[in-house]
Amino acid sequence: MENYFQPEIECASREQILAWQNERLVKTVRHVYKNVPYYRNLMEQKGVTPDDIHSVDDLHKLPFLTKDDLREAYPYGLLAMPLRDCVRIQSTSGTTGRRVVAFYTQHDIDLWDECCARAIVAAGGTKDDVVHVCYGYGLFTGGPGLNGGSHKVGSLTLPMSSGNTERQIQFMCDLGSTILCCTPSYAAYLGETIKEKGLKDKIKPKAGIFGAEAWSEEMRQDIQELLGIKAYDIYGLTEISGPGVSFECSAQTGMHINEDHFIAEIIDPNTGEVLPDGEKGELVFTSITKEAFPLIRYRTRDICVLTREKCSCGRTHVKMSKPMGRSDDMLIVKGVNVFPSQIETVLINKGYPANYQIIVTRENNSDKLEVQVEMVPEMFSDTMSQVAVKEKELVDALKSMLGIYAKVTLVAPKTIARSEGKAVRIIDQRNLY
Repeated sequence: MENYFQPEIECASREQILAWQNERLVKTVRHVYKNVPYYRNLMEQKGVTPDDIHSVDDLHKLPFLTKDDLREAYPYGLLAMPLRDCVRIQSTSGTTGRRVVAFYTQHDIDLWDECCARAIVAAGGTKDDVVHVCYGYGLFTGGPGLNGGSHKVGSLTLPMSSGNTERQIQFMCDLGSTILCCTPSYAAYLGETIKEKGLKDKIKPKAGIFGAEAWSEEMRQDIQELLGIKAYDIYGLTEISGPGVSFECSAQTGMHINEDHFIAEIIDPNTGEVLPDGEKGELVFTSITKEAFPLIRYRTRDICVLTREKCSCGRTHVKMSKPMGRSDDMLIVKGVNVFPSQIETVLINKGYPANYQIIVTRENNSDKLEVQVEMVPEMFSDTMSQVAVKEKELVDALKSMLGIYAKVTLVAPKTIARSEGKAVRIIDQRNLY
């Protein structure tokens, strides 16, 4: 198919999508039950066998999997194929406990490449594009995923990996990169640096595919202005395959989930009850085409909404919203749920760069919330009294958004370390007590 757009799949009827999902779910459940003792034990504890699963309507009967299960089963406990049939291992960037590893057969790699190719095409990518991949390579899935997708489309691929910003910009200028793939925080950093160097008229990007961390709509607008591009979201988890589980189209109103490969559910994070489309809750995925490491009802902990409203791009696969936070690591401060995206929205609306840190401490059994925010360069010459006024304005705006008081500290430009990978937004020091 020209440029790897697959209308017979991506624009399929709801009936056809369900037919694929029903057939593949039944096959996957039998495959996992037969080959993964860990999951077979979970099913038996719940009194479920493969004979109980006939269609997507029976999905709720199956047990959930969590990251704790993956860590407990590390390294081979959830492997569903002989190791000799596997050709790749990827791993999460977890910093505590056992790492989560995922296995791939060549079939799994091919399907992953296909999913990422769809994302590139949805962002306007063709064989004539130069795809500049500065996600990390190695065990991290970002680089290998978009690299494989770019090859599948037939684009010229620059496997830059992360870091060395000077070289990134040189190659963008010299080789005419047209599609940039990286984290949104690094895209913002590249944009800032290009602007400072006066090189905006030397670069040629038309689109960016940004994922691996949460980012707000306001941050999207900021990146689009800095780089002169259209910025597209992409979503994925190492546990499920990597980037390309879902992706944004030209409408930029949510990410289409590749429903021929993944079944998505939204559940109440407290009760596990399945919620209808349009309700906000925790996102759960079931892999239905993977061979080596198919996860059934995997709890992502990401909070979002699913919608099946008709999309202007013509794709019919369900769309998920940007993750609105997480059910496990969202900040709870003085009993209030606080998401970094809420704070980011306030800062960008007030004209501040999206480079900040949230610091939570506990004193005398009381939580303290502080937000450190970089000033824009023209503010750095302000007097102490002017800075104090701006801090008070942000305190008031954050209180209006969050419902609680947050101390605001304005710091000098470039004070907060830029990230070439995932930005470190939260420092929760309560865990140290």
